[in-house]
Amino acid sequence: MKYGLVLEGGAMRGLFTAGVIDVLMEHDIIFDGAVGVSAGACFGCNYKSGQNGRTIRYNLRFCKDKRYCSLYSLITTGDMYGAEFCYHTLPDELDIFDIEAFKENPMTFYVVCTDVETGRPVYKKLNTAEYNDLEWIRASASIPLASRIVEVDGRKLLDGGISDSIPLSFMERHGLERNIVILTQPRDYIKKSSKSLSLVKTVYKKYPKLVKTYSERPKMYNEQLEYVRKSESEGKALVIAPPVTLPIGHVEHKQEKLLEVYRIGRKTAIENIDRILEFMGE
Repeated sequence: MKYGLVLEGGAMRGLFTAGVIDVLMEHDIIFDGAVGVSAGACFGCNYKSGQNGRTIRYNLRFCKDKRYCSLYSLITTGDMYGAEFCYHTLPDELDIFDIEAFKENPMTFYVVCTDVETGRPVYKKLNTAEYNDLEWIRASASIPLASRIVEVDGRKLLDGGISDSIPLSFMERHGLERNIVILTQPRDYIKKSSKSLSLVKTVYKKYPKLVKTYSERPKMYNEQLEYVRKSESEGKALVIAPPVTLPIGHVEHKQEKLLEVYRIGRKTAIENIDRILEFMGE
């Protein structure tokens, strides 16, 4: 039996995920594979490197730093979340990412991106967490309108959540029979059409397939939620989700808000730890 971990995105809602996975690490829960989308990729890579607490630590430290996330960064670089600072300066110099531990951990780790030319999801297995891999993580978290298109390995990429928000079926296709799925919206959430669709149509008119995928995202997302529920009812998945809508937006500069969401994640994981251990056969 192989066990997987599926990490939804959601920008700063991902701190809920960070709280959950820190508790999982504290209980020495081992997965055969994991897949992260957007914030799930950015924060979930710390599971493979075994760096409990790193996500909340650097978010608290840099949440007010204009190089990390700001309108200034968007205007001057084209990215709300500064590309060079967030994905290279920070992990290489300021809160060092443990590349060797990442390499040595046998757990496979995938990120999901969206190819802007095809509108299709792209799944990338990360092996080293060095510069090129970090560019794939950046691409996975590059939100339309708030980020530049990321060009890596001959592809033009944006946020993986556009095309595959909850990649449970991807994990199942790759032989992970039992999966823990961490959502960043409550279980009863229903995605509606985006208010930014008309602007996306204008900005990305050169990429009609991307626009089509973006416009169909609510239908895709809601169908994926139904699939997750079905898998859970069959005993193949276990869902960890916020009990209520998280009190945070895509951008947050207040440390107390970041801590609140992180603590909700920890509390939810602790309340479900017996279910998790049973599901994992422990």
